[in-house]
Amino acid sequence: MEKEFAEILHRLPYGPPFRFVDGLTRLTPEAVEGFYTFQAESDFYKGHFKNAPVTPGVLLTECCAQIGLVCLGIYLSRGMGELATEATAVAMTESEMEFLKPVYPGERVQVRGEKMYFRFQKLKAKVRLYKANGELACRGQIAGIFKSAGT
Repeated sequence: MEKEFAEILHRLPYGPPFRFVDGLTRLTPEAVEGFYTFQAESDFYKGHFKNAPVTPGVLLTECCAQIGLVCLGIYLSRGMGELATEATAVAMTESEMEFLKPVYPGERVQVRGEKMYFRFQKLKAKVRLYKANGELACRGQIAGIFKSAGT
């Protein structure tokens, strides 16, 4: 499974500083789990609440999308024509998120994504992001379209 995790991470269409996936811990046709640590020295913390920085909700959403949607979508797309061997492009088509707890600089989070449906190269997933102490920080639904990056 480690080789499969590495292949999925290699095919992600993101790089530093905009890759919000450190690793995967579970991957099935129905679900994915992965983790990321928000680095305390990241530039966005300098201005997002000057004296009490928290991770912006848009970046929590992006972390959920990269792990809970894109990693799962790449896995599900294996063996489907061009997507099996080409770089993958993803366009997010919808998101609905609810933010429940703040995520602070330096915190490691765990994301769980669960497939709702995958049809015609569109994946919709339920996502949940947990803090290191197990508290649910945000949850929602995210959808996106997958295609080979060359088309």
